[in-house]
Amino acid sequence: MELVKNIFFNTDKLINNSTVKISYAGYLFQNNSEEVFFHYGFGENWEQVNDIPMKKTELGFQCEVDIPDTDSFHFCFHNNTGVWDNNFGQNFSFPVEKVEKKQNPIEENKEEYALITTTQPEMIVHKGLKKSYIWSKKIRLAIYKLIHYLPKIVSGNYKRKIEE
Repeated sequence: MELVKNIFFNTDKLINNSTVKISYAGYLFQNNSEEVFFHYGFGENWEQVNDIPMKKTELGFQCEVDIPDTDSFHFCFHNNTGVWDNNFGQNFSFPVEKVEKKQNPIEENKEEYALITTTQPEMIVHKGLKKSYIWSKKIRLAIYKLIHYLPKIVSGNYKRKIEE
């Protein structure tokens, strides 16, 4: 995803507790800087400030950053000679979405699950199986419709019901 001109993330949105790859092909890359550093921090007050070197590629400079549990991500770039690309003094700032990790239902109810599996194995129903079964039915129906109706539509040999 291109965030602003010449800055890209490998994801559509920033999510807490994840890793993001940043690609930079901006001012410092275009002016042939040999080394570029990624200067970043999190939250409103730039907590956990860090400065990491970026790897130079044919398409720009790249690095990876772990996003902690925060609400915003701020960064800028500088080269080894002290030239900065900081969005004209405003820095680059983006919101970070909080995504709660869903806990495994088996882990959540470990004791209850163990009781069911040992005393009543016929009652075990895996939720994922239900969803996969429904999707397989939908896919089969879609394939059937494609095989049955597509040749008629392509050839123009179909009857259209006209209600009056």
